[in-house]
Amino acid sequence: MNNVIINGSLEQPAFIFAHGAGAGMEHPFMEFIAQYLEKKGICVIRFDFPYMIKQKELNKRRPPDRSPKLLEAYEAVIEKYARPDGIVIGGKSMGGRMASLLEDNKQVKAVACLGFPFHPPGKPENFKGKHLEMFRKKGLILQGERDTFGNRKELELMSLSDQITVRFLKDGDHSFKPRKASGLSEEQNLSEAAEMLATFILEAYRA
Repeated sequence: MNNVIINGSLEQPAFIFAHGAGAGMEHPFMEFIAQYLEKKGICVIRFDFPYMIKQKELNKRRPPDRSPKLLEAYEAVIEKYARPDGIVIGGKSMGGRMASLLEDNKQVKAVACLGFPFHPPGKPENFKGKHLEMFRKKGLILQGERDTFGNRKELELMSLSDQITVRFLKDGDHSFKPRKASGLSEEQNLSEAAEMLATFILEAYRA
């Protein structure tokens, strides 16, 4: 696969990390998390969904593919890189939601979602997290406290599976960026998120 970036060795615990709807695998958010995890001894496998590959070829923005095509592309990456003992998968926003829909894949050990898009901003009625109520594998959701796709107050009222752990990034938006008044920096929140993610991935391989 030419549309893949691998940080680390495939002999290490591995994490497939899918991008969000508006930016590809080389986005600074993706790069920061991948490099942090690599330093923790985790191999990170990033890839571009088909529409993003086309977008880069044409240098013209394109809407995301429909879910079936996204899921098919994700499963192809799992099939290529999963080891006999399975693999941990996840993603940023849309990529994380797609990963969560692949829970039933026998090669998936656990799923991590960074900024889960529970609903479009301002449209809580368009809820996209119903399946998380019945999640059976270990899951991690890292969410900014003021994420417009699902903030802390909303998540604390949701009925999520006991298998899912939710952690919040203080004053973070959809990409965990805090406001200046919070006294925190974007790098602090990203580092905290990456640390929690690394712990989750390594524990999944030890289980």
